Amino acid sequence: MELTEDLLAIREGIAALCADFPDEWWQAQDSAHKFPHLFYDAIAKAGFLGICVPEEFGGSGLGITEAAVMMEAISGSGAGLSGASAIHMNIFGLNPVIVFGNQAQKERALPPLVAGREKACFGVTEPGSGLDTTRLTTRAERVEGGWSVTGQKIWISTAQVADRILLLARTAPRDEGKPTHGLSLFYTALDRSRCSVREIEKMGRAAVDSNEIFFDGYAIPAEDLVGAEGQGFRQILHGLNPERILIAAEAVGLGRAALRRATAYAKERVVFGRPIGMNQSIQHPLAEDWMALEAAWLMVLHAARLYDAGRPCGVEANAAKYLAAEAATKTCRDAIATHGGMGYAREYHVERYLREAMIPWLAPVSPNLILCHVAEKALGLPRSY
Repeated sequence: MELTEDLLAIREGIAALCADFPDEWWQAQDSAHKFPHLFYDAIAKAGFLGICVPEEFGGSGLGITEAAVMMEAISGSGAGLSGASAIHMNIFGLNPVIVFGNQAQKERALPPLVAGREKACFGVTEPGSGLDTTRLTTRAERVEGGWSVTGQKIWISTAQVADRILLLARTAPRDEGKPTHGLSLFYTALDRSRCSVREIEKMGRAAVDSNEIFFDGYAIPAEDLVGAEGQGFRQILHGLNPERILIAAEAVGLGRAALRRATAYAKERVVFGRPIGMNQSIQHPLAEDWMALEAAWLMVLHAARLYDAGRPCGVEANAAKYLAAEAATKTCRDAIATHGGMGYAREYHVERYLREAMIPWLAPVSPNLILCHVAEKALGLPRSY
């Protein structure tokens, strides 16, 4: 499970790029609620936005393993989920277009994304459906020249700055056939003058916006339908496992950043005439955190390599996300505890890490639902939901 020379080169390249964006810079973006455009542009200029995009469309044609190493390095630099989420969707999100889109769609969609000329967001989740995607109510109706979309999406990251949206909508009633049928996928322009995009005030990662989007007769051209009508649910499945793997990698990176700061502070902080790192009450939690993060990282790599080999990886991808999120959340809590009262101060950065650690813990799927999935798929227990 050691990283190859090529993977190490990706990690080193990202580390060199991220050195220009220290914790203080990310803290400023978070405080100002400002999207990290400079960072996004630097990633695009270095060619990393197209890491998983086929070479014929300007990308590198690499796999999810390479992308996972990249995202772990970005988050682990101290950028955390603010840095990772700024480019997260662009790395894996258009996989359904790559797999199911026609040549014209790929030529239209992929090169601008790789070059950083366009940003994309992912429009699936709705307030009334949660994780039950089959109950989406946003509908797309056929009209002359294309489709008319009406409905609401929620928790849509980067919708304040995105140029395009990968949108899942119902094109046939749910009661006609299987519930998973009748959902269709569109990759289309996000014109904020024709829909309402409202930012959600939230706990962390203020540099990358989260939003509600309201559509009312939103026109989409016919050529923006991805693949076959009614097959959208099957299409987005091609993005779910990569998303879990990448957010797990980001969680590991965030945990490692917190552990690095906690360890450094434990060596330097002197109380009662000795470094606090000499105390087992400080040592033991941090040692546990190191082990948990390392174990989670091995599962991330395992799931990524299964995916790249074209093998089933649903259980492993979900397990990686669960283990990484749990490890990152505990490590960030322990980092604050190691700093004592100063851990609550923004200048030490670990409070930002903890706020951001809640994102991979909660999304894109809850820890409880992952446990249900693993119980059913890995252990053969009856489905509980």
